[in-house]
Amino acid sequence: MTTNAKAGRPLSPHIQIYRWTLTMAMSIVHRATGIALYAGTILLAWWLVAAAMGPEAFSWADAFFGSLIGRLILFGYTWALIQHMLSGIKHFLWDFGAATDAVGRELVTRITVIGAVALTMIVWVVALIVR
Repeated sequence: MTTNAKAGRPLSPHIQIYRWTLTMAMSIVHRATGIALYAGTILLAWWLVAAAMGPEAFSWADAFFGSLIGRLILFGYTWALIQHMLSGIKHFLWDFGAATDAVGRELVTRITVIGAVALTMIVWVVALIVR
């Protein structure tokens, strides 16, 4: 690693050097939720194709998504979708220069985390009530 001779610091700090912040961690989570949405969208496509193929194919998909593991996957997909959406809105705000100072960044990031959890819970409570 190359160092800055005057300050004795690395020229190119990496994750072992930086002090972790919530904003840094949620940047990684944003990328991970984007990847998770690909897998979830494949499952959604399977469900739609099964519905189009008829009752027998749909019963397989319905049994999977009705199982405990299926519901956990759907819950995770719901959270990933909402978290990714709120992070996208956060980045959209940052593109306009809003909340780009240190306090604003952390505040907006906290709001996206809390908002994603709260909205996921609301979606699932409403879904269970309606069902």
